Amino acid sequence: MSTAHQSLRPATERPLSYTDGTGEGWVLFAAVVLGMLAAVNLIYGIAAVADSTFFVGDAKFVFSGLNTWGWVLIFVGAAQGLTAVGVWARWTGVRWVGVAIAVLNAIVQMIAMPAYPFWSLCLIALDVLVIYALIVHGSRSRA
Repeated sequence: MSTAHQSLRPATERPLSYTDGTGEGWVLFAAVVLGMLAAVNLIYGIAAVADSTFFVGDAKFVFSGLNTWGWVLIFVGAAQGLTAVGVWARWTGVRWVGVAIAVLNAIVQMIAMPAYPFWSLCLIALDVLVIYALIVHGSRSRA
């Protein structure tokens, strides 16, 4: 190839890139996943309170029963929904509330695991991604 034709860009111009380096995408991801987890936990909690038949029968829980954990999931889901709005709006300090609510949800999912094991493992994995996004990328400012 001939080197006679150089790039049309000036030498001082940086090459184009698809990454912005600010972590905005991760924070938006965390807000959206928190919102999804909120909706899923609300549905999961309502189904548990209503004694739905899709849960594993005769599941043994460490504390209380499926009905109690259904109410806990309803409250956690409501808190996750409010936190998702705060993370999306970039309210100061809400990212730490988001981390705390994701940790709390992971613990609740571990306790409620006998009712629906694979589902709980999937939600725990999403909680870990939310925690990562908010801790690593949550404090970066907008460019």
